[in-house]
Amino acid sequence: MGFEPPQRLVRALGETYGDAAAGEWLGRLPALTDEALSAHSVSPDRVCAPGGRSSLVLLVRRTDGTPAVLKIAPPGAAPALERAALAHWNGWGAVELLAAPGSAVPDDSLLLERLHHEMSLRSLPEAKALLEAAGTVRRLWVEPPAGHAFETVAERTARQTEPMRAAAARDPALEPLVAAALAARDELVQDSPELFLLHGNFRQSKVLSGERASWLAVGPEPLTGERAYDLARLVRDRVEDLIASPGGAVTARRRVKKLADSLEIDQARLRGWTLFRAVESGTRALAAGRRQDGELSLEFAGWL
Repeated sequence: MGFEPPQRLVRALGETYGDAAAGEWLGRLPALTDEALSAHSVSPDRVCAPGGRSSLVLLVRRTDGTPAVLKIAPPGAAPALERAALAHWNGWGAVELLAAPGSAVPDDSLLLERLHHEMSLRSLPEAKALLEAAGTVRRLWVEPPAGHAFETVAERTARQTEPMRAAAARDPALEPLVAAALAARDELVQDSPELFLLHGNFRQSKVLSGERASWLAVGPEPLTGERAYDLARLVRDRVEDLIASPGGAVTARRRVKKLADSLEIDQARLRGWTLFRAVESGTRALAAGRRQDGELSLEFAGWL
């Protein structure tokens, strides 16, 4: 199959893995795609563009004509863990995994039910989007499967602390926010109150309209831990609108309270994880050269 990968994917892979490693995988992508199409016995409709930032997404059809999605991911995106989480959810609140890999199916590809990729919760008014998001993420919070290989919130966030410290060392103006975020994380991981399977990257754009259910989550980066961590990214949704609003700071703090109350989560823990994740995201964006994204996240963090 001949195609050009979406530029959004090309840029994101370069930021995540470096241009050399990203270029090597992208160079193999046509062959990987042909292999996956054959192994899953599907025919391509078209590449989904702009698509995601971590994987190539193809709209395909199965032999009986049923529409589906074929997702092909580099090893760093941990497709095996995404597959394990989707299999455990079994379509409850999340996109359905249509075919578990067998011996002939590449480990880096997933065949999924096709949703309406052009319609996410971001297409809804703010209040309605948050309500639907809360109802969707609640379904995902289940007991992890026995013998799972998912990392914990403490493990994932521990890997993120050193780049945050490095960002503060490069720009001393970031030091107060980074120090506050790291202190919040240290306190939170000392006494985690629960252990659930989490989406890991849950936000409005990761919830798509479907036929089987009105809204279903996609693109998990699964891990295990407390629900407040999973909800923290949702609090920061539509940050550009919040920053542009004269009452943005008040709205952000009100959103923390509203989401915590509606999902019966400790408000202080949600605020702490929201602070950490906003600062982590902001410093990572600055390091990747996405200055506007980084500054938005960091300004939001300063409101908390």
